[in-house]
Amino acid sequence: MPNDHAAGLTASQVRTFIDYGYVKLDHAFGCDLARRCRDELWADIGLSPDEPETWTKPVIRVPFKSSAPFVEAANTPRLHAAYDQLVGEGRWLAPAGLGTFPIRFPSPDAPGDDGWHVDVSFSLENPDFMEWRANVKSSGRALLMLFLFSDVSPSNAPTRIRRGSHLAIARELLPYGERGATLRQLSAHGYRSTEECPVDLAVGAAGTVYLCHPFLVHAAQPHRGQQPRFMAQPPLLPRSEFDPSLPPSPVQLAIRRACCLAV
Repeated sequence: MPNDHAAGLTASQVRTFIDYGYVKLDHAFGCDLARRCRDELWADIGLSPDEPETWTKPVIRVPFKSSAPFVEAANTPRLHAAYDQLVGEGRWLAPAGLGTFPIRFPSPDAPGDDGWHVDVSFSLENPDFMEWRANVKSSGRALLMLFLFSDVSPSNAPTRIRRGSHLAIARELLPYGERGATLRQLSAHGYRSTEECPVDLAVGAAGTVYLCHPFLVHAAQPHRGQQPRFMAQPPLLPRSEFDPSLPPSPVQLAIRRACCLAV
């Protein structure tokens, strides 16, 4: 790991992002900052880390948080450098906070939200979320991001990631053009085109961030560990539509590679 916490990604990490659809950034923000954010989230949900008998639900969701610790966590120099490298300098909007937070608790019950999916990015005003859309240009989303605010081990319900699935999804989106496909259309075949992808787990220490391609297929899972898992899963928003006159970013390079294979 670079000693300079303002340093961005290595060339190898950028290649990993293009090939795998994600890159893990250790120490993206500080452990103390993660603790401050957890304390605020505990207060929001009215529970205590010292009273596990009150953790009766498998998952509690907290919406967008715009208080100072969350803004700081999303905007460290190291993250800004990585945003520039993956999306393009000046092509993204600095996060005004983080969210949502699916806080997962140890439970024998199914969480009810652990299906494979991609995060769609526009037409979000439609009351039927299955009609929300994504297109091959990734309108409305520059990155999917996973911010770990607690230590996450394989037993602490880490997000499951289908490595390389972003390439298959880009090919699926290509025929839909700029209008894009709805979540219902993308889900119709159960993401069968990505079933052979290896599954990785988004594990790491508090302060870790996974920077993911917008088309990456991922899923939650039941929590069979001991300690609650605190994570945010925000988008990084683009400043504007991708401009074909500019050099392609790694996000675009992955899409172009996939689509060239489809024709």
